[in-house]
Order: sequence, then C-alpha cells, then structure tokens
Amino acid sequence: MSPCNRIGILGGSFNPVHIGHIQLADYIAQTQGLSEVWLMLSPRNPLKQYSESTPADDVRLQMLDIAAKASPRLKVCDIELSMPRPSYTVDSLNKLQNLYPDTDFSLIIGSDNWLEFHRWKDYRILIDRFSPIVYPRPGYDVDISSLPSTVTLVNAPMCDISSTLIRSAIAGGIDMNLFLPTGVMQYIQQNHLYL
Repeated sequence: MSPCNRIGILGGSFNPVHIGHIQLADYIAQTQGLSEVWLMLSPRNPLKQYSESTPADDVRLQMLDIAAKASPRLKVCDIELSMPRPSYTVDSLNKLQNLYPDTDFSLIIGSDNWLEFHRWKDYRILIDRFSPIVYPRPGYDVDISSLPSTVTLVNAPMCDISSTLIRSAIAGGIDMNLFLPTGVMQYIQQNHLYL
C-alpha cells in the first residue's frame, strides 16, 4: 500500500518558538506538497549544550501549541518527550513510521545541520528512508550537485532570527512580540520566562 499522505518533520528545542520557525514550516508545507508539517519538540539535542534556565519540556510544548494555531498545515509532535534521552531523530522517525505506516515522513533540516549531517546517528538511514528537505541558513551554502537523489534543497526565504537572540532580548527588557507567533509573548510574560 502506498503512503496516503506526506508529512514533514521539523524538529527543534523551540526555546522559544519564533516566527521564523512558523513561516518556514508553513512555506515548506505549501511548496513541497506536504499534507502537514509536524513541529517535533526535542527535549535534548545530543549536539547542543543546555543551560539550567531552559524551560521545562511541557512549557516549551505549550508555547509550540500556541504557535501552531497560526496555520492549519502545522501540528505539534511530542513523541520525543516519551522516548529515552538523549533523543535521536532516527529513533523518533522510525517510531512515527511504525505508528503511522501509511504516512510518508520527510525530515526538514537547515543547511547548517546538513553540513554536519554525517555526525547524526544513522544518518544514511535518514537519507534513504526519510527523504530530507534542506532549507537555506545564512552562511551555510550547500553544493546541490553533491546531494543524494533522496534529498531536496528548497529555496525557502531565509529568516535570520534565532531563539538565542530572542531570549537575550527578553532578558534585556525588549518587547519581542513581533518576533513571536501570536500569543507566545503573552505566555512568556505570564510565566516570567527568560528574565
């Protein structure tokens, strides 16, 4: 039986989720023939350092739920929160594939991650089974001629906003409401996050 729909998976710590994440996910859903893009919250990326001030998983998940309301093409995926840590993308996608056998999942990653993709656990399985969609990140150019046939390079608009910038600005008393999906800044203020 062939897959009846195609879902993109955009993972991240979303600390916090910002308009760049939402714009990118919706754009890729529309231009790559995806039924939806699932925003997969990662509790801990093995390649990243975390501070003690990182909000709890459920707090970041609530911000993601608020943000995903911006588009009917976006959904939140919390599968990694119930998996062993550190979480690995290949394990998460394999589990999703087992849960939804009639769905064709595609991993969505930035060109910065693509350039270090060989460091990911079972990266060849990800390339072969989950047809990655690579979007551009400022300063990380990808040679299209070097891409495997299962990898798509998308000419998505680049948004040079980072969660790090937003956290720093909020800590400095700057109103970042216009950089965050509707409702997220209010949630941050109500819960005294990133101060």
